[in-house]
Amino acid sequence: MDSTDKTSKLGTRMMPYLAILQHDLRALRASRLVRLWLAATAVLTLVLAMANWSKFQNAPLIASLLFPYLVFPWFFVVVVLGVSPVSGSRAEALADGILSRPVGRCEYLLATWSARVVLVWGIYLLVLIPAIALVTLARRPVPEDTVTIYGTVTTLFLVGLVLTFLVSLGFLMGTLLRKPLLAVVVLIFLWYPISYILSVFSLEEFSPISLNRALCTQLRQSWCQVEGESKVNINQDAVPSQFSQILSVLSGTKPEPKVEKPEFFETEEFDDFSLLRVTLGYGLPTLIAVILAALSFYLRDL
Repeated sequence: MDSTDKTSKLGTRMMPYLAILQHDLRALRASRLVRLWLAATAVLTLVLAMANWSKFQNAPLIASLLFPYLVFPWFFVVVVLGVSPVSGSRAEALADGILSRPVGRCEYLLATWSARVVLVWGIYLLVLIPAIALVTLARRPVPEDTVTIYGTVTTLFLVGLVLTFLVSLGFLMGTLLRKPLLAVVVLIFLWYPISYILSVFSLEEFSPISLNRALCTQLRQSWCQVEGESKVNINQDAVPSQFSQILSVLSGTKPEPKVEKPEFFETEEFDDFSLLRVTLGYGLPTLIAVILAALSFYLRDL
C-alpha cells in the first residue's frame, strides 16, 4: 500500500510538469522557426555530404556534417529556442499561471527546458542518423575508413551534449537579462571569441571548434582501444604516394583514389582525446547553468 501511495503521489506531482512539457512540444512543433530549421538542416546536411562525397573519408565527412551544429550556423537557432521561454512577453504572460494555479516556477522552467532539449535532440538525430548511415554503408570512391559504432554513438552523444549546454546557456542568459534579443547578442559576442581562444590551445573539453576537429579521432575509437594503434596508422599514412602508385602499376592493380585531408580535421594533436573529460567539460556547465537559471527565475518578481 505504501509503495502504491508513493507512486500515486509522484504521478500527481509530475502532472503539471508533463502537461507543460506536452503543451510546449506541441507549440514548438507548430512554430515556423522549428519547421524552417528542420528543412534547412536537412538540406545543408545533404549539400555537405554531396560536396565531399568523393573527397573525404568517412570520419572527416561525418565531422563536416556535424560542423553546423557545433560552430555555425545552428548555434543561433538553438540559443534562440533556449532564450525565448523565460524572457520577454512570454515570461510576463505566464505570471498569472504561476501565481494563481498549482504550477511551480521550477516545474515550468524544467518542463520548458526539457521540451527544448527533446526538440533539439530530435531534429539533430532525425537528420544526422540517416546521413551517417548513408556515409558509412555506401560504397564511395575513397579508401575505407575505420569508423566504429562505438565512436559514432559517442560522437552523437557529445554533440548532443553541446547542444544541451547551448539550450541551458540560453535559458540562463534569458532569465538574467529578460530581453531575448539582448540575451542572444550577448551570447554571440561572448561565445565565439571565447571558443576561438580556447580552440587555439586545442581544448576540446570547452571549445566546440576544437571538439569538432577532434571528432575524427573519436569516430575511429573502439570500445577497447589497442595501445599504439594510432601510431601504426600514422606510419602507414606516411608512405609516399609516389611509391604506392609505382607498386600499383607493377602489380597491375588500380591505384587507390587520392583522398583530400582537410587541414581543419587534423587528428594527430587529439590522440589523447578523453570521452570522460569532454563529457564533464560540457556536462557540469550545463548542470550549473540550469541550476542558476532556476534560482534566478525563482527569486525574481513576475
